Amino acid sequence: MRFTKATNYALHSMLTLVSASPAKLVGVQQLAESQGISPTYLSKILTRLVKAGMIESVSGANGGYRLSRQKDDITFLEIIHAIEGSASLFECDFVHGEECLIQAVMKEAEEKMELHLKNTKLIDLAQKQSKL
Repeated sequence: MRFTKATNYALHSMLTLVSASPAKLVGVQQLAESQGISPTYLSKILTRLVKAGMIESVSGANGGYRLSRQKDDITFLEIIHAIEGSASLFECDFVHGEECLIQAVMKEAEEKMELHLKNTKLIDLAQKQSKL
């Protein structure tokens, strides 16, 4: 199983924003440099997070991004869904008379993973990071 690099960049950007002061705007240039990627590419990823209602963009010379929700509520699963969508990771391509047993196993595993990601909040990582 593999998520796209966009999800990796989104998770790291969101961790930075969760760790930042609520009053402080974080620029796309700063976020991009910290991850070694193009600001243009990261802007496209951040736009998805804006559309998902997790962050807001403030334009202008001193503009940037900040959270638009309480940082205690943002989960890994939300961020992943904002970037990857919520389609199932595995779909059986064979026609079966009854439910595919392989599909059932894969679905159960995905549900367990999603539950873990839903229960894991970015604020928890930000707190661990600040103690390092």
